[in-house]
Amino acid sequence: MAGILDNIYKLKTGVRSKRISSYDRTGGNADCISINPGETTTIARMDGAGIIRHIWSTVNCSDTMFRRNVVIKMYWNNEKAPSVECPLGDFFGQGWGEFYNYISLPLCASPAEGKALNSYFPMPYSDGARIEIENGSDCKIESFYYYIDYEEHDTMPSDTATFHAWWNRELTAPEDGTDRGENEWCTVSFPYAENPSTKNNYVFADIEGKGQFVGINYYVDCPSTMWYGEGDDMWLIDGEEWPGSLHGTGTEDFFNSSWCPNEVYTHPYFGYAKVPNHTLGFLGRTHCYRYFIEDPVYFEKSLNASIEHGHANCLTLDLVTVAYWYQTEPHKIMPELPSKEFRQNMPVIDGRLIHKWRNAWRREASKAHGTEKLWGDEKTAENES
Repeated sequence: MAGILDNIYKLKTGVRSKRISSYDRTGGNADCISINPGETTTIARMDGAGIIRHIWSTVNCSDTMFRRNVVIKMYWNNEKAPSVECPLGDFFGQGWGEFYNYISLPLCASPAEGKALNSYFPMPYSDGARIEIENGSDCKIESFYYYIDYEEHDTMPSDTATFHAWWNRELTAPEDGTDRGENEWCTVSFPYAENPSTKNNYVFADIEGKGQFVGINYYVDCPSTMWYGEGDDMWLIDGEEWPGSLHGTGTEDFFNSSWCPNEVYTHPYFGYAKVPNHTLGFLGRTHCYRYFIEDPVYFEKSLNASIEHGHANCLTLDLVTVAYWYQTEPHKIMPELPSKEFRQNMPVIDGRLIHKWRNAWRREASKAHGTEKLWGDEKTAENES
């Protein structure tokens, strides 16, 4: 089996190394471009056949949410609808418009503080390619620096698939019709609910065509201290029925970890690039990732991939994902990217708010118990039986 570095010494014929960058065409040091609010700029256009091997960029903008407000788009083979349309930060592994170091094989955000965005996903094309940056921010991008390193080829093999990425977001809620509420770990009632279907799951891939799924960035903002990750991943390949060809056992299992991790861990193929930096359980923002480098998920006609938000979809979560795959064209047109206003973060839930919730509970519980000296484990009047 060939090693990952074997291409270093194997000579190729008919391949030319090229780069498109933001260098100062005058020979000076103003090596960047600016992009006005609402403007879309083509940063790279390639003709003929080739493969993008590396993308690097870094941005200076006064908008604190520019990584969610600025969008990257990629088009292959003169297509009209983009194969990639994604907020810039989320695509490169930076959730919530934030800055933090991120290490994986195909994507990384490098020092200082994750400000440099890198992709090593190979992106082949047979008849031209185009990359656009849309400044959806209300602020001007003062400096946009970039490299697009690519190869020109005479032709591409007929079995070459093109690269795709889909950004999705959903504010989930406990399933309709259940009286258990947010019953993770049976903290509210017993027993667990059952979910013998993909109904109400969070969908992270809905693909038509022949291809292979190769990765996901999963950004979860949890508004409670409860563990968010009992949800099973479910994969329906080529229109099959539940439970499908691949069925998981829990969110942390899907991301190759175990026992409710809450620590930063970065492997080339999987990990937790960001976790809540406090002692309040799983309250807040966690970034998990998984790349199927050795084990792509293959499909001939279609792929529907989803994951429960808590066991049996019992939790309110702010879920954002970016799915990455290769497929033959034409691809299914992706849903329209939500406007900037609908891409903003949910308000932060902190310890003060939790204390206010406790105070509201004390007011109600003190009436039932006839005392103000309540610790917090007392049952309410409705649950005394």
